[in-house]
Amino acid sequence: MRTLFLACFLFACSQSDTGGATDSGTAAATVAPADDPTTDEPDPTTTSGETTYTVSVWADNWSSMYIDGTLVMEDSVPITTERSFNEEVFTFTATPPFQVAVELKDFKETDSGLEYIGEPNQQMGDGGYIAQFIRADGSTALVSDASWVCLVTHQAPLNKDCESSADPDTDCLFATVDTPEGWADPDFDDSQWAAASVYTEAEVSPKEGYDRVTWDPAAALIWGTDLEIDNTLLCRVGVEG
Repeated sequence: MRTLFLACFLFACSQSDTGGATDSGTAAATVAPADDPTTDEPDPTTTSGETTYTVSVWADNWSSMYIDGTLVMEDSVPITTERSFNEEVFTFTATPPFQVAVELKDFKETDSGLEYIGEPNQQMGDGGYIAQFIRADGSTALVSDASWVCLVTHQAPLNKDCESSADPDTDCLFATVDTPEGWADPDFDDSQWAAASVYTEAEVSPKEGYDRVTWDPAAALIWGTDLEIDNTLLCRVGVEG
């Protein structure tokens, strides 16, 4: 049976354009003790194979992460904040192999998929997500790329010409998929999920917080097949070692 020691704490903060307030992460912290040279008892935190990972993520607009079904990070800025772009940095300790599962959300005011409804800049939003896992020795264990698989659970507007509608909740079409039970568990069958789509910085235009992280060159911005209408996604990837 795999054992998982979670030690999650946030290093970084972010600034929302709307309020200018600084936010910090919410993951709980349990720091593993160092070896005690005065005792012959083995230190359970140094079991062979256990590794500490520092994880950096950036999302437009919101994300959470599970390791083998256990929540280790939830975005510190609520998805109800229109301009909630920010990076999160946290750590956890685990013995590979383990399963990473993330929920990703782009901001939308209603099921129409639009934002700034009723304002001159009423529009469709667009998403984007990037992540990297760095081991304690500085090597890269995992990055976001096309090997991740995703299920889109909310799409809107399906008819993009409703973007300028005076009544988007009536005119814009949307589609939803129920969140599968146990989707974050390590034994969940994601074989029918689609590969994540990879995007360039020019396509995503990553904003606040993105440039505060030194990203591994292999880390890619990912999302569903449509940055504008794919509003909520579930994504998974395994870490073998």
